[in-house]
Amino acid sequence: MALSSGHPTDAYALDTLMRLTTKGRYAVTAMLDLALHADQRPVSLADISRRQAISLSYLEQLFARLRRAQLVKSVRGPGGGYLLAVPAPQVSVARVIDAVDESVDATRCQGLSDCQKGDICLTHHLWCELSHEIHGFLNGITLNDLVKRNDVRSIAARQRLRTDDDTIAIDTP
Repeated sequence: MALSSGHPTDAYALDTLMRLTTKGRYAVTAMLDLALHADQRPVSLADISRRQAISLSYLEQLFARLRRAQLVKSVRGPGGGYLLAVPAPQVSVARVIDAVDESVDATRCQGLSDCQKGDICLTHHLWCELSHEIHGFLNGITLNDLVKRNDVRSIAARQRLRTDDDTIAIDTP
């Protein structure tokens, strides 16, 4: 990337500015897991938690937001869980991130234009444009696009085997 001056802290600073928080990453991961498994039956948060190593209480918080954004719907009772409320081809990664009140923001000021002691900094517009490009990129990728990827399907199969093996080991007297 040509934005770095070569100083070791420049790459670190850019990386920390562009980092998507755990909330956004976990929301996308959980929604992808749901898209991969919901064709069979409603998916429980406990199953997603086991496969993705995300705390159940954190998933409950995320899914409350995803439900409010009408991206998922819950099914109560035995065999209940969650289903996609919108077809996977219509759910972009950006839409999931937006639903959990997350943003991909490359500015240090969170877009408030007060980067330099209350004033706009010299590169503010550059970082705003980058944020816009990242959002556009993520808006162009749907859950369905990810579900179709061979690498995603291979990892999901490995996760299913691992959690199935763990379940069998637990259930065996």
